[in-house]
Amino acid sequence: MSSPLHPDISVVVPFLNEEESLPELVSWVERVMNENKFSYEILLIDDGSTDNSWKLVEEITRKNSSVKGIKFRRNYGKSAALNVGFHSTNGNVVITMDADMQDSPDEIPELYRMITQEGYDLVSGWKKKRYDPISKTIPTKFFNAATRKISGIQLHDFNCGLKAYRSEVVKSIEVYNEMHRYIPVIAKWAGFRKIGEKVVQHRARKYGSTKFGGLSRFINGFLDLLTIFFVSKFGKRPMHFFGVLGTLMFIFGFLVSFYIVGEKLWFVYMEASLPDGYKSRDITSQPLFFISLVSVIIGVQLFLAGFIGEMISRNATERNVYGITKKIGLD
Repeated sequence: MSSPLHPDISVVVPFLNEEESLPELVSWVERVMNENKFSYEILLIDDGSTDNSWKLVEEITRKNSSVKGIKFRRNYGKSAALNVGFHSTNGNVVITMDADMQDSPDEIPELYRMITQEGYDLVSGWKKKRYDPISKTIPTKFFNAATRKISGIQLHDFNCGLKAYRSEVVKSIEVYNEMHRYIPVIAKWAGFRKIGEKVVQHRARKYGSTKFGGLSRFINGFLDLLTIFFVSKFGKRPMHFFGVLGTLMFIFGFLVSFYIVGEKLWFVYMEASLPDGYKSRDITSQPLFFISLVSVIIGVQLFLAGFIGEMISRNATERNVYGITKKIGLD
């Protein structure tokens, strides 16, 4: 049930320099909401625009009290905009979409139905037919495949801006750096496992040009995926990663050193019976000795890194914060 304080739908729209598209997008969303008799709010998150976008937001909010605006002092990125938007929503279902008119608000009713009636925690759009250049589609396919492999989530388009969430999902996760591309992964590792997908329309950009591009976004995206994977697996037990690697490297270095020293002692013991002119090599003249020495040193360093990480983790305030969904018989 919705109420004035908790509308059916919150629409979160992060944007950067989209003065041409904002009025048309908001008008389109309003029409869809009114036609379907949804109670709603629209949150426009200005990620440091330098054009007249914010003036338009001020005009729109004066005309419609369901539209709200948040302006950043400078450009912090899409992840920051989404994170602030998520924690400012009041709706039972949260819809995110880009401001460039490439996402269709006509998809909202079906996304809402999938959350409320089919019980999904998160529904991600899949732009099966895209209007992007090949320089963008090929790297996107690669990263989607890599994300599917690492996360086990069978989505075709992790980076689609058009998504729907139960309110509890967006209140339980934190999105930072460039991790907006991997929100389904973050949600899954936060305990929200019912993740679905819907084929959505991808419209050609009507105004301006893309504000996000370049090779760096794909490199950063891949590094962020590795970060999510590592933190989710070992964030609260770093010794299980660093300690294991450190122990294995230390044992390897120790065994090799033991072998080299043992071999040297055996040659010294057998020196009298060896042929004339046969002399064993000095320990320090063998490359294997330096490999074993480096392995021991790195092993100790990795073990200490895990130990320090474990001590920091044990003293972190959020160490024992868990996602409790229900309580019975407790105040």
